[in-house]
Amino acid sequence: MSTIVRPKRVQSQSRNRRVSLGVTYTILVLMSIIWLVPLIWIILSAFRCEYQLDGTFIGRVTSNFFPKQFGFKNFSDLFTATYYGVPKAFPRWMLNTLIIAVIDCLISTFLVLSVAYCMSKLKFKLRKPFMNITMIIGLFPGFMSMIAIYFLLKSIGLTGNPQHPEYSVIGLILAYSAGAGLGFQIAKGFFDVIPNALVESAKLDGCTNFKIFRRIILPLAKPIIIYQALMSFTGPWMDFIFAKVIIGADNPKFWTVSVGLYSLLFGTHPDTNLFTQFAAGCVIVAIPIVTLFMFLQKYYVEGVTAGAVKG
Repeated sequence: MSTIVRPKRVQSQSRNRRVSLGVTYTILVLMSIIWLVPLIWIILSAFRCEYQLDGTFIGRVTSNFFPKQFGFKNFSDLFTATYYGVPKAFPRWMLNTLIIAVIDCLISTFLVLSVAYCMSKLKFKLRKPFMNITMIIGLFPGFMSMIAIYFLLKSIGLTGNPQHPEYSVIGLILAYSAGAGLGFQIAKGFFDVIPNALVESAKLDGCTNFKIFRRIILPLAKPIIIYQALMSFTGPWMDFIFAKVIIGADNPKFWTVSVGLYSLLFGTHPDTNLFTQFAAGCVIVAIPIVTLFMFLQKYYVEGVTAGAVKG
């Protein structure tokens, strides 16, 4: 029986492909390890319950990676402790963050979808220049406008107001949601896929644009609605820069959870012995986001892929 001899060129290509895949997978594994090690360290630190010989609790950073004892003391202390004169401060910070994130989610999602519908289905003058301008503005990070936003809010009494410090929460919501409509590109790409014949036939039947948007477009846009709601919720939930600047350091009762956790270690009264409580807070903050992405992953992927079909 004759044996089949593969050409040297084919063998060389196959060898190069295996080497390329090996190098790629090695780099991916190393990057995964670099990304996972700090995450695992934070989780282990959250459950670290170690004591010194004199019986005092060790809450600071230790040299050993794996805890010698595990427990939930850090979580219980975090929810019951008083920080910066605020009793049970961490639950209060969580509630502040939840309120801000939910309100911003509703406002921002509506604004983004409305602007996306207008840019996709309505034809008007300066439509193309407006899209180009928003594309250019989107290249710059949002924190570049932080100083201008701060002084604008301060001029109308929505930040740095000693008589009404709660107004800073309203200012923070405005800072998050006022410019949300500029991030319409992905939603517009999703609406571009919806046939224009549906919109035109509805207009022939006498429907207004808002009625078309509410009764025809939105029922067909469930993936992009969920995607945009997730993005609008996670932004305020994880933001630190705007919350720190707008709310300020003198109003611990109205801090968000990111500002509060930061202040435990680097605030006006830092305490390195609170590191394990800080790690416990990080784990608790991550739970809602991870849960949302796990249950809504299907719609999130559909919204991203469908919104990337057309620009």
